Amino acid sequence: MSILYWLIIGLIAGWLAGLIMKGSGYGVLANIGLGLVGALLGGFLFGLLGLGATGAIGSIVTATVGAVVVIFLARMLRRA
Repeated sequence: MSILYWLIIGLIAGWLAGLIMKGSGYGVLANIGLGLVGALLGGFLFGLLGLGATGAIGSIVTATVGAVVVIFLARMLRRA
């Protein structure tokens, strides 16, 4: 898939993850940036589990799960 496709998916995933992970967040732009990282992490984690994303919706779900994990870890590190 093209890099532009994954950037768009990561941006959407970061925005969705920011909505899911309410509370003292980093702001919309930081959540979107973390969503880009989360898209990579989500693809990696789902790949390890043998679950490949198919289509745009599957890619968004995969990237959103990864973004939620990245935002959660970032919040845990910030508290420590």
